[in-house]
This record gives sequence, structure tokens and C-alpha cells, in this order.
Amino acid sequence: MRYYTAADWGTDKGKETFRDVPWSRIVGYFRPYTMALAGVVGCIILSSLLGLVQPLLIRGIIDEAIPMRSFSLLNLFAALIVATALASAGAGVLQGYLNAKIGQGVMFDLRNQLYRHLVQMPLQFFTNTKTGEIMSRVNNDVNNLQMVVSDTVANSLRNVISVLTTVATMFVLNWRLALLSLVILPLFVAPTRRVGRMNFNLRKRTQEKLADLSALMQETLGVNGILLVKTFNKEQKEVERFEAKNRELMEAQMRQSLVGRWFFMMLTTISTAGPAIIYWYGGRLVMGDAMTLGTVVAFTAYLTQLYGPVSALANIHVNVMGSAALFTRLFDYLDKPLEIEDRPGAEPLCRVEGRIQFENVYFRYQPDGEWVLRGIDLTIEPGRLVALVGPSGAGKTTLSYLIPRLYDPELGRVTIDGHDLRDVTLSSLHEQIGVVTQETFLFHASLRDNLLYAKPDATEEELRAAAESAYIHDMIARLPEGFDTLVGERGYKLSGGEKQRIALARVILKNPRILILDEATSALDSHSERCIQAALEPLLCGRTSIVIAHRLSTILRADQIVVIDRGRVVEKGTHRELLAREGLYARLYAEQFADQEQGLPVPADFPGPGKSGSMRSALGGSTTPAGHTAYGGS
Repeated sequence: MRYYTAADWGTDKGKETFRDVPWSRIVGYFRPYTMALAGVVGCIILSSLLGLVQPLLIRGIIDEAIPMRSFSLLNLFAALIVATALASAGAGVLQGYLNAKIGQGVMFDLRNQLYRHLVQMPLQFFTNTKTGEIMSRVNNDVNNLQMVVSDTVANSLRNVISVLTTVATMFVLNWRLALLSLVILPLFVAPTRRVGRMNFNLRKRTQEKLADLSALMQETLGVNGILLVKTFNKEQKEVERFEAKNRELMEAQMRQSLVGRWFFMMLTTISTAGPAIIYWYGGRLVMGDAMTLGTVVAFTAYLTQLYGPVSALANIHVNVMGSAALFTRLFDYLDKPLEIEDRPGAEPLCRVEGRIQFENVYFRYQPDGEWVLRGIDLTIEPGRLVALVGPSGAGKTTLSYLIPRLYDPELGRVTIDGHDLRDVTLSSLHEQIGVVTQETFLFHASLRDNLLYAKPDATEEELRAAAESAYIHDMIARLPEGFDTLVGERGYKLSGGEKQRIALARVILKNPRILILDEATSALDSHSERCIQAALEPLLCGRTSIVIAHRLSTILRADQIVVIDRGRVVEKGTHRELLAREGLYARLYAEQFADQEQGLPVPADFPGPGKSGSMRSALGGSTTPAGHTAYGGS
């Protein structure tokens, strides 16, 4: 994003950004509150009229009550001044309530619209955008709009009405003094455009610096981030990095706070000099018996009522320009295309059997980037378990992401039971699919809340059954608060194996027809791994399952093994068939899975001499020589 500097102020670069502010779109957020705005206008008109009455009452005291020594007139005028003040204050209270209703309502609508749009954004948006940047726009940018949406609209209306009524009254009192007062008004208005543009650019840059600081805190003060900082002894380095970004923010905020100070100094000077000129000229008229003293005093009071609103309008213009910068930052997010959304006429996916087909699928993350998937043709039959195997970066995870439509293929199509995924509603598709990712995520909430995320209306018996199926119920039962135990940020109070089993229990509770599992058990202890493998038995049974295999036990259990390399399906078949081909799978087996044979039970229905010979001989006995480059398992 381009930063505007002082050199751009007053240039075409700054003007282009200034002109591009979508004012009609901003005004649209106030349309639902038309009645409240009408109430504000009514309060403003009433306050303005009452404000016009008070100087006339003061003139009556000076020109009539005091010269006539009439206590009754003096009491009446004084009482009317108090009454108008009370009425004006009451109108101000009502106006304040309506202002708050409008302002908070607009902010409420903006936050909802932003969040609704963001949760529908494609996964790629979140992989390319810092979480702190997103949080800063939703929180800081919206919160900083409070002034403009709460007060600016009402103040603008009040000041405009006040200026118009005051000028009209001044001309009625004395047109010569009125013209003298209006001559200096252009000095209030002329610089506001330039100062407003400067504030627009500085406010935008300040929010960008604030977003950078928020992103840094989000990364380094999270559980995983602070653990990395501490274990690599980078506390001082991160403090220095924070101080540098914090200094940039401070400097941007100082420049923003100082912008136009000379302009407002000039307004203050003019506001002070104006009444002096009126007293000088009006005093001469009084001395010549051309005007009464009360009229001069009343006119000076009106002059204060004129210059005050004009100064306020100039200040409001500058502040509105700064707030417009915040609106443009929010619109940047709101205008980002969703990419993954329901087509017009999309129908719900019902009664899923679970037959998945990839038909000549091509996919890449960037329009001009390399293909991640190339011509994928694959059929997964209902109720079958398919293991995806291949080198790290081969495209296995990307392939699995196309099934729940986290991404759409650029060419080709993916179908479930013959339905193109782009022709069914996302909601119905996601209802049929359960996903357990390699990096388990748990909310900072209780175990119960984390499990109920899959099925909010689940009973206690269903929770217990899911936990037992995932071999995690005994651990939960030993906790002092059981299912109501808080798991901590990202589940950090639990071990890796416990988090995995909670994630499996959550999917069991959802009971999807299609399961996608990134079976990340290679880093777990043997007990946790055995528990997870046992939990997979009921989870995989009877479902169409796609597993990114990390363990030999899963591969042996698979109905079909799909070997992916450089975005292509290079081999398909059973374990025995693929070993016999002595291709990529045989090499992967030798490098990744052969060391898992020790102690691995042989399935009872597996053909071959598994009871007397080694597991390797039972599985085919053929391996490639050592010396091949090792591959990762993800």
C-alpha cells in the first residue's frame, strides 16, 4: 500500500486518493437511521431557535428593563433566559441519546458486515494476510470511526442550521454589521480543503502503522509465538523490533495530531478579533445615537454564535477527512471478492453416498504461478478408505482442500455423487464433511464447548460416547472439572496426543459422511499413538475417508493407496501391488515407512506369510537400495 508523504500534499497524488472517497457509500450506512436523524434535526432546530431568543432577552434587559427600572420586566426576561436554557439543555440530552443510537448502530452494522464478509473469504486470504492486520481493521479502524458517526453528523447539522439562522437574525438587527462580520468568513473556510487532505493521508498512514504493531503483538504474544521467542533467546530482539514499530506509530500519530495546528490558531485569533471589531464599529454607532447599546451587545453575542459554528464546521471537515481514510481501509476488505461462494441456483447436497471424483483437475495458488495439481483424475468409491502418499509438497493437502471447497480448481471439476461441488450450497457440503487437520486447533474454552462446536444440541450421553470412541474419556474423567475444564489458548494445556483425540471426538460427534484426515501421529509418544490409532477404527468405518498417511498402519488399512508426485497421480493400487511395481511408492516405503514395521500387528485377513516371517517379507519383501533422497510425509 502506498504511503503518502508531506511531498504529496496538495499534489495530484494526494488529490486522487481524496477524490476517490466513496461518499455516497458512506452515507448509505446512515440510511437505516433516518428517523433518528430526523429527531436529531428537530432537536437542533429547537436548540438553535432557543439560542436566538437569549440575546434578544439580554437586549431587552439592557434597553428596556434597566432604563425603565421595571422589576417585572427584569424578572420576566431573567426567567425566560433560564427557561430557554433548560429547554435547550433538554433538547441536548435527547439529541445526545439519538447521536449515540446512530453512531453505535453504524459501528454495529460495520462490524457485522466486516465479520460476515471475512468468514466467507477464501482460505488463501488468511494464509496471505497477518491475523493482527485483520484484527486491527475490525477493531481499531471501526472504533476510531466512533467520533465521526456519533458526533460529526449531528454537529454538522447543528452548526449549519445555527449559521443560517444567526446570519438571518444579524441582518435583521443591522445589515452593516452583518456584512462586516461576513467579510472575514472566507478566512475560516479557505484552508480547510488542504488541511483535510493532509489529515486524510496521515490518518491512513497512522492506521497502517497501528496494524503493523498489532500484527507483531499477535505473532509474538501468542502461546506458540512466545514459546519460539523464548526458546531462541530472542526476547531482547523482539523488544527492539516492537520499540521500532511503536516509534513509527508514535511519529505518525504526532504528525496527525499536529496537522493544521496553525490553521486552528488562525481561527482562534479571528474569533477573538471579530467581536473587537464589532465593539469598535458598534460603539461608534452608539456614540452617534445610531444604535442602542443593547443591540451591540446582542449582535456581539450573535457573532460568537456565528464564529463558533463556522470554526466547528472547519474542524469537522478536517476530522471527516481523517475518518474517510478509515472508511476506505474498511472498504478495501469489504470489496475483496469472495471467490468461493454459492452460485445462483445452487442446491443443497442431500443423501450423500460419498462417491468423490476428480476430473482432469488443475490448480495453482497464483494466476501466474506454477501448477500445484496437474490433470488429476481420481475416483474414490463410497465407504472406501483412500490413503494419499507422496513427497512433501507433492500436492496431497491441496487435493484434500478441494473436497470441502476451501479452494476451487482452475480447470476441471470435483464431484460428489455426480454433483459438481460448485453447483451445491457450501453449507450443505460442509455438513457432510469432517476434517481433522495436522495442526489441531482448539478454542480457549472448555472441553465441552470445543466438542459442542460440532453438534451444539448434543446430549451428555452423546458427548460421553464420542469421548469414549476417541479414547479420551478416561483422561477427561480424571480432570477436576471434567468436560468443563478450560483447555487454554489453542488447547495448550493438553498434550499433542490429547488434542488430537479431542479433535477426533469432535468429528465423531459431527458424524460426517466424508472424512478428511491429515494423520499427524508421527511425533506422538507410543501410548498416544496407539490411542489415536484405536480411535480411528470407529471413525473410519463405513465412511468415505481420505487420509494423508503418515503411518504404515493406515496404509495397510487403506482400500486404495494414491501416490502423488509434483501435482500428478503417478501410482494407484494396494500396498502389495505398489510394492511389486518398485516405483515411487516402493522408494517412499523404504525411506519413510519401513522403520515402522517393528511390532506392527499384521491384519488377520492380510495374505502372505505374516505369522512366521518378518513384516517386510509379509508385505512383499521388495525394497530399493539405500541412498535415495529422503522425502517428508506431509
